[in-house]
Amino acid sequence: MNLDNSACAEAQMMIRKPVSQVFQSMIDPAITTNFWFTKSSGKLVANQKVTWTWEMYNFSTEAEIIEIIENEKIVFNWGKEPRTVEFTFKSLSEHSTYVVVKEYGYTETGDNLLSAIKDSTGGFTTVLDGMKAFLEHGINLNLIADKFPQGIN
Repeated sequence: MNLDNSACAEAQMMIRKPVSQVFQSMIDPAITTNFWFTKSSGKLVANQKVTWTWEMYNFSTEAEIIEIIENEKIVFNWGKEPRTVEFTFKSLSEHSTYVVVKEYGYTETGDNLLSAIKDSTGGFTTVLDGMKAFLEHGINLNLIADKFPQGIN
């Protein structure tokens, strides 16, 4: 999938764990729920759909898994006006992995496009920060839950 010519949000982070462990943390909701969504209808499998829920926000969305290349890439479409998200995993050493997340398919233009890209970049940065804390130190920082606390407009 070559989406390099599209507007995109992008976030990246080195995780000090083997690529197989970092990759699995995105496939297996028992792990992912420690740093992203709170519930999932199942593991990620190519050509299947899952529903992810963020209970603290009373929000769910469906993700259609487009492509999975073990220890290298996960691609899915999500949202009402679907956008494509691509997670890539690059082994830097036996004990470290570089994760890049890109989101494409924006229909917004002008300032609305800039705002959407900014929001997605911030959101995926928060996910990767949470992943790093959980995988490297076993800590759930509650970053997603605390991103929009009650009472904040």
